[in-house]
Amino acid sequence: MTTLHPNPEDVAAHMQRVLYEVKKVVVGQDAFLERVLIAMLAQGHLLVEGVPGLAKTQTVKTLATVLRGLFRRIQFTPDLVPADLVGTRVFNQKTGEFSTSLGPVFANLLLADEINRAPAKVQSALLEVMQERQVTIAGTTHRVPEPFLVMATQNPIETEGTYPLPEAQIDRFMMKVVVGYPSEEEEFVIVERVIGEAPQVAPVLGSDELLALQQACRRSFVEPSLIQYAVKLVAATRAPAQHGLAELAPQIAFGASPRASIHLIEGARALALLRGRDYVLPEDVTELVPDVLRHRLVLSYQALAEGTTADALIARLLQRIRPPATPLAPRGGAYAPAAAGGAPLQ
Repeated sequence: MTTLHPNPEDVAAHMQRVLYEVKKVVVGQDAFLERVLIAMLAQGHLLVEGVPGLAKTQTVKTLATVLRGLFRRIQFTPDLVPADLVGTRVFNQKTGEFSTSLGPVFANLLLADEINRAPAKVQSALLEVMQERQVTIAGTTHRVPEPFLVMATQNPIETEGTYPLPEAQIDRFMMKVVVGYPSEEEEFVIVERVIGEAPQVAPVLGSDELLALQQACRRSFVEPSLIQYAVKLVAATRAPAQHGLAELAPQIAFGASPRASIHLIEGARALALLRGRDYVLPEDVTELVPDVLRHRLVLSYQALAEGTTADALIARLLQRIRPPATPLAPRGGAYAPAAAGGAPLQ
């Protein structure tokens, strides 16, 4: 792979090698693994919801090995304090001076396990590092290593002793992925692997190479009509009546912020690159809409009383607001941007 300017085929091939190594350990969970790779390429963060025992921790740990990265895990508990995450100043009695002790957030892959078990002040300690990729301790700024990915988990079953995530915290996660149980066939393979010889995972990608892939992702072409489509979808969650969805207005208390539009396009770029393209198609955007929006919608009391879910509202949103026609047309055997302005939105 050319380190400075990898082409889409090189990027897709390298990410397939990463996926191949990870799947030596992790069985199934294809959609979840794809979202992890998207977050890596798009430099986003993941919020994962699923019951215990679904290989969430194992996935991140294996990924750190494949990427030759530093892995850290933080088990969130009610007695955790912000200094346990970011670090603090420590007084040395021998020298009579203070020194900085950096916390576990200084890693390439950080797993925040059961993040909703810690109080809001601890959860908010992650805000700066997730957005700015830096930590301020006693007035001094410290950069976290690159690449940097936060994957936070929360358990949907155990609600006692949990704290809701602050809206500002939730908004910084690019996607929320819901992980389900494996099929019987997949569970059979899981048991076989556990009782057999442990698979050997090989590192296939270094930090510099991953940074080059992330830069390639940012160079992917996005037709303006697709950006307009993403913006319209997100805006419809804030003002449904203005987009022909007046029936959704009583069910959504607060819609998604403009950060959702940004994450939708950034994620679509990464997904296109995983599929060997340096241009985004409408299906790249629509496929990620549920993952990007489901944690950003604050449902009203009426919706909660009726048992309506965010995914159900997003499905109705996608039915009403249709994507533009494919904005890329074949030209001389290759794909090129369509005429300026793209196809009109329906």
